Order: sequence, then structure tokens, then C-alpha cells
Amino acid sequence: MSGIQFLRKSRALALGTALAAGAGGYAIARVTPSVAAGGHVRASIKIADPSEGPSKLGFAPIVKQVLPNVVNISSSKVVRTPNQLEGMPSDPFFQQFFGKHFGSGSEVPKQRREQSLGSGVIVSPEGYVLTNNHVVDGATDVKVTLSDKRELKAQVIGTDPKTDVAVLKLEGSNFPAITLGDSSNVQVGDYALAIGNPFGVGQTVTMGIVSAKGRGNLGIEDYEDFIQTDAPINPGNSGGALVNDRGELVGINTAILSHGSGGNEGIGFAIPANLARDVMKQILDHGKVTRGYLGVVIQPITPAMAKALGQSELKGVLVGDVSPKGPAQTGGVERGDVILDLNGKAINDSNELRNTIAMMQPGQTVTLKVSRNGNMRDLNVKLGELPSAKEEARNERSDNSKNTLEGVSVENLDAETAKELGLPASTKGVIVTDIDPSSPKGDSGLRKGDVIQEVNHQPVHNVAEFEQALHKAGKENALLLVNRGGTTLFIA
Repeated sequence: MSGIQFLRKSRALALGTALAAGAGGYAIARVTPSVAAGGHVRASIKIADPSEGPSKLGFAPIVKQVLPNVVNISSSKVVRTPNQLEGMPSDPFFQQFFGKHFGSGSEVPKQRREQSLGSGVIVSPEGYVLTNNHVVDGATDVKVTLSDKRELKAQVIGTDPKTDVAVLKLEGSNFPAITLGDSSNVQVGDYALAIGNPFGVGQTVTMGIVSAKGRGNLGIEDYEDFIQTDAPINPGNSGGALVNDRGELVGINTAILSHGSGGNEGIGFAIPANLARDVMKQILDHGKVTRGYLGVVIQPITPAMAKALGQSELKGVLVGDVSPKGPAQTGGVERGDVILDLNGKAINDSNELRNTIAMMQPGQTVTLKVSRNGNMRDLNVKLGELPSAKEEARNERSDNSKNTLEGVSVENLDAETAKELGLPASTKGVIVTDIDPSSPKGDSGLRKGDVIQEVNHQPVHNVAEFEQALHKAGKENALLLVNRGGTTLFIA
């Protein structure tokens, strides 16, 4: 008899003895579990009443309603591959992947097909689908898989790379369309459900809350007004739906912050449904997106700037420069003005003003309330059309704004130096020749090569005038007008 068998037999004998003693010699109540034919104790399982139905506390009814509105998108395009492998020595390790002719040059393919996976949302029964531009960018073939597994070809009706929105059209009708919510009513702390096709595994639903609104200046898109959420969003969710607890579309999932991991870290961004809807309307109505143009360089108001401007509160945005003969200049806007509201609505930051103007139509007249030297005035400006990307570069906002002057060296600007800086020979001011990096002013936003033209709105033509203006203003309250490559901005 093996050791294991003996141990089992001894335990069985001891158990039998104990049971016998308990039954015959002790007045102790015992419950003996029933034993199945195989010698195992029968399991007592508690089973829920089938009539109870599904849980009433979850989001299952909303998900069931919305899932048919969300689709999976597969796109492909042919891209030209640089012939970087020609002339490379033959290597068996690489040949097992690229073929036995690897390294010979003549067999290297010049083109390849690139695949992309994403998601989309059906927003009309006629088959219009909203998704991200980067999901279908340059695609020659777009396929959409519905929740019922049907696979349909889709036509790209139009795209807007500046907001990363694209509009597709499915052939057919009577498609299940989602209800578009008013994204301006979204509040931080609201429930948020993200629906899409992460990593291509199939339709997936994740839950979180709205973490923030109006996220901008992230460098993801040209025009940013993101809804931030911690609902897990992963690659493949791009173009999918962000819905509220009523199943209404409030955003199009578009980006994540992953710190190089490529996966969700609880910081995802969605394009507001109102913005996506406006872009879609313009694409359907005009075939493209046209944007209003004000013609100013705007800066946020920092505490240092507010102090220099004599403002008690950090309100509005500062006009750092005005485009010559542009709409703003024609309407009376001047450099140094503080724009406080647009059409009666307060402006909180430069990103808000930029986005609001961009979604207006050229030719539309807006009313700006500005503060100029402490005096309030209303200006009517007729918007122009946003110029091309090259011309628009002059209208990029500048966010450089911190304390300055100590540790800064300046010299008189002459005509030759002005030309070297790409400025007219007649440009007046003092040029920054050096900034001590160990000084607090080394991180002020002022750069070597900047031309200082004003101190507290007083023009300076040379170093003597510059020092005199500084002495009058006081170094801590000096507001500098700087010319950088032909564009002016304020630094305090």
C-alpha cells in the first residue's frame, strides 16, 4: 500500500470513529451533509429567482439602445515606401521576413497598403456617419461594419483636418441613428459612456465621468475644445461615441494621453457634439468648412500683465498684434486692446475666442467689447475668411508672458540688423542681445533677437529711451511690446 493510500485510509478510519463516538456517547447535535454516489459532499447552491429580471441599476438599457448606432470602420490606402533597403548586405535574419532577394535592391517593393481601424457614429437614418479625419485620412477604400455584422462600403463626403472630423455616407436608408445631445450642457462630473472598437476586438463599452471641459492648447488639433473623460479610451476607439446617461451623443472620441504606452491612462478627449455637428453641416452644405477671420494675435492675460494694464481681474484676452488691413483693424481694434466679450458673451481665454470666431461665417458682423487704456468701448467688426495656412501663421496666438528685464542685455537696432531679422530697415526699437539663463528673467518669454518697441505703450527708439521708459514705469510694472519676426506681442 502506498504512503498516500495509507494516509487516505487512516483519515477515513478516524472520521468513522469520530462519527460513531458522537452518535453513541455524546449528546451533541450534528448536521451530516448528504453524500453523493461518488463520495463527494453535495454542493448547496443558491440560485436567483428567474423572475427577477436584469439589474435596474446599470446602464444596460442605454447601451442596448446606443450600440446599433456605433459602427466599426476599416480603411486602407496605398502608400509609397522609400527604397531605403537598396544596397544593404544580404542577411538571413531579414530574408526570412522580406524574402531571399532582400538586399539586392531590384525586388524591394515601392508601394504598400496601409490599414487603419477605428469607429464611427451613425447620425442620420440616411446613412451619414461621423468619425475622425485621422481614421480615414487619405483612404482609398473605407468599409463599415454595423452592429448586426453587415459590412458596407462608405463614401468619404468631406473632412476637416483642423478639428479632426470626417463625414461618411453609407448606401441605403433607414439606418439606426443616434440622438445628438447638446454638448454645451455637459457638466464636469456627469456620467460618460465611451463606445467603440478598441484594438479591433469588437464593440466595447466603458464607463467614466466627464473630467473637464474646454480643454485646449494641447497641440493635438488646430482647433481644440475637448471634453475630457476618464472613461477608458484606447486605439481603435477613435471616431466612436461618447454618450451621456440618456444615451445622447455628446462627443466624438478622438485622442488619449498615454505617455508612450499606447493604452488608456484615464485621460481621454472627445470633440464636442455641437462642434462636430457644425462641421458636418458645413461639409454637407458647402462641401468644405469655411471659418471666420478676425485678424489679430491674441494672448492670455497673466497676473503680471493685469498689473501692468491696471486691471484688477484676469478677464478677457490681450491683442498683441493686428493684421494690416484686416477685419479687426478695419473695425477699429488696436494693439493693446483687451477683448472682454463677443456678442455679449464673456471671453475667458484666447482659445475660446479663437474657436468661437472660427465657427462663424465670413461676412458676419460681431460686436466686441474692449478695454483701451481703462476705457470701455464697443466695436463692430465684419469677419473675413480665414486665410491659407501660410497666411494664418501670423495669427497664431502667443502664450509667452512672465516677468522680464533683469539679466537682459539690449542694444540699439540699426537698419542692417533689422534686415537680418527679416524686418523693414525703418523698424525702430532695441534688440535683445543676451539673456542670463541664471536670472529669473531667463524664463520670461523674452528671446534673444526680440526687438522691444514699446514700454507701457510708450515707443522707444534707442537704449536711452528704453532705460528712461523703464525708470518711469518701474521694472515690475513694465509692459513690453516685442517684435518677433514681424509679429508683435506683449510681455510683462
